[in-house]
Amino acid sequence: MRENEARPVAHPPVRVVDKPWGREDWLAVGDRVVLKRLVVEQGHRLSLQYHRQKEEAWIVLAGRARVTLGERRGEIGPGDVVHVRPGTVHRIEAIERLEILEASTPELDDVVRVEDDFGRSGGKEER
Repeated sequence: MRENEARPVAHPPVRVVDKPWGREDWLAVGDRVVLKRLVVEQGHRLSLQYHRQKEEAWIVLAGRARVTLGERRGEIGPGDVVHVRPGTVHRIEAIERLEILEASTPELDDVVRVEDDFGRSGGKEER
């Protein structure tokens, strides 16, 4: 492997953020992309929310979930990929313990909560 080539690096997350539904492991935070591992505990769900600018892509690593994506609802499982465009109302509900790899644009404060099981409002990402 040449010196300037990318190579895998094993290290702990940049940051671990506890959430009422599980946790986020922040794996990489850059100027143009953010990579997180989301762990959603069985029976819990994220806010029904949308983003004005932020764009997300999810890859399910383990577990199953019900997903709301705009007017569509369905189930996702390991290997499934979901693309969430800005303005799309969405939610994840874990049928079983769920692990998702989320790649997004870096607008971390861009969360508009429509409905939240934990009484949160607005959109300030815990850092």
